[in-house]
Amino acid sequence: MKFSSLSELRPLRLDTLAAIGGFVLAALLFPLRFLTSQLYINTVPLVLGTACALYLLSLYQQRDNTQTFPTLPSAVTMALPSVVLVGLAALVTLTVVQGARTPIFFGLAGVVGTLVIGQILFANDRDLHPGLLLFQIICFAFVFRFTALYATPGYVGIDIWTHQGFVDAILSEQSLSGISHDKHYGSPFYHLLVAASSLLYDVPIRAALYLSVGLVMPLAALLVYSTTNLLVPVRWAVLATALYAFSSHVARWGMHIIPTSLGLVFFLGMLYALIRVMRIEYTIRDFSLLLLMSVAVILTHQVSTFIMLVLLLAAFLAQIVFVIGPLGLTRLDASVFRTKKPVNLIGLVVFNTGLTIFVWSLTPYRRESFLATVLSYFAQTLEESAGFLNIASASSSDGGEAGAEAAPSLIDQVVPYVDALGFLFLLGVTFVGCLYVVHRRRAEQSVFTLLLAAAFMLVFVLGLPMFGIRNFIPTRWFAFLYAPMAILGAIGLQTLRGSLTPALAVTVLILFSLVFPGAMVLAPGSNADNPVFSDHHERLAYDQTELAAAQSIGELTGSPGGDEIRPDQELHTDHPYQTLIDRTGAYPSTTTATVPEGGATNHSYTVYRTEQSTDAVFFPDADGNAEIMNPSREQICRPDQGTVYTNGDVTFCTPSPAGN
Repeated sequence: MKFSSLSELRPLRLDTLAAIGGFVLAALLFPLRFLTSQLYINTVPLVLGTACALYLLSLYQQRDNTQTFPTLPSAVTMALPSVVLVGLAALVTLTVVQGARTPIFFGLAGVVGTLVIGQILFANDRDLHPGLLLFQIICFAFVFRFTALYATPGYVGIDIWTHQGFVDAILSEQSLSGISHDKHYGSPFYHLLVAASSLLYDVPIRAALYLSVGLVMPLAALLVYSTTNLLVPVRWAVLATALYAFSSHVARWGMHIIPTSLGLVFFLGMLYALIRVMRIEYTIRDFSLLLLMSVAVILTHQVSTFIMLVLLLAAFLAQIVFVIGPLGLTRLDASVFRTKKPVNLIGLVVFNTGLTIFVWSLTPYRRESFLATVLSYFAQTLEESAGFLNIASASSSDGGEAGAEAAPSLIDQVVPYVDALGFLFLLGVTFVGCLYVVHRRRAEQSVFTLLLAAAFMLVFVLGLPMFGIRNFIPTRWFAFLYAPMAILGAIGLQTLRGSLTPALAVTVLILFSLVFPGAMVLAPGSNADNPVFSDHHERLAYDQTELAAAQSIGELTGSPGGDEIRPDQELHTDHPYQTLIDRTGAYPSTTTATVPEGGATNHSYTVYRTEQSTDAVFFPDADGNAEIMNPSREQICRPDQGTVYTNGDVTFCTPSPAGN
């Protein structure tokens, strides 16, 4: 028999074929673990295989119609919101009493997150109150982020110190000319917003930042709810909101508040507007919102702009699939998705691409335009570094490889997997959600846009770094990637809850509820202010003595300009402390010190702080790669140097006058 299209072959199901293909792909990728020890190469095939197996099991196991999914008793469901609010109050109290977010704080936060997700998954329909659940999620987001900001005297993160200087320059010049030398001159919305908030509220820049972008970040999770609610019932829209709000990289940009943070907010608004025009009979107002959000992203952040263009490309490809219909995907099941003609997005894609190229061509960056510099760096990477399994050296935030010659301890081997566990759990349910939506009677432009966007982003986050290509700054992509992953993940959990036998479904959902919140809380992105694993991850926040030392170094040296400093006068200390001294302008020519194994530095100007001997800080090894080291005070500030400043925690050493 001859078929004119695959859609006429009724027994053929795309979701089944995709699940079988995914399982086979996982089996083929499994041997790569013997070629490299890269974490995601070791874990993603297992996650993919497990997700495909669960989906196939949900398709072919026989579920007794008399069996109902077990839910929480009404009394328990009614009591849990109060327990959650008490837990959140305890988190605030712990931070105030202890002066920092400690491991006890993060352990309790994981328990509170589990209680919230447990309510969503196991409350019966009668006791499910979406508004109350959303209130708990947003309260958790506020408490988790603002306790970190409260306990940190300065800022959390590295880049924020540079952006504070840009905002200060705008306020001083009363115009954008203060940052005309920098790439943010072409995307200044973040800096203008913070500067305007400082003037409007009559507060310092730090307070203005927290009262503007800082307040918006936790609330942005509601955009995920609004987006998901266009696709699935309200229970799963609330779940997607929780999955997103609890994610580590989302929490990171709620504490390290930089243009990436504001770009993420506009990206979520743009995603909502995009899905909205695909799901309703939209008006010019709806499409205008989509256009406005996309332009706001372009004027806020370059990396966010590129990610937005990837999303638009995914939406355009989804449009092509449903217009051409090569796999019969235009025949929808009206009980799942309402049939609607694909939205024509070619004009939007062309407009945003053209505007991006125009803005980037005018944006200054390292003596050229931003566009020319980025293309030059990418070409250089392809020529010099690209290659299969040529894993690029991890940044300091990835943990480094301390003591490569020594046999790693058990904790050294476990910590990287704990860091990635939350992402892997979310990735697993995302795979299930993707398999669900590729069924030809459930597929439509909106969910295919999410599927393709997640796939493309995963290529940039996990795929290209396997070939040594990290030009696209993959760590910045995770928070954006979590938006489609949270929506598809909620669809995946909905599928498992409704299709697996109750016993197996309860097992899967309980495991997810117990592991996901705690794993995300323990991930380094969630606790950069005070890492849970302090000997594996650097602390990207500073106490009052460290801030005072940086300021005092600037006062002692007169904060000379970089061109006034001879090479032998360069200041050396650890990473990330060197970024604080450099980016605050205290001593612009500051870099990391080289510490020979068992020996001392030979630099003339050095800064030692006690954290260098106790927690994770980075120094370059013999090959120039960042490595965790814990030198003693004598290795950084040698006896033949003179001490010109110390506050008991930080010491500034210079050549001794006696030695000269």
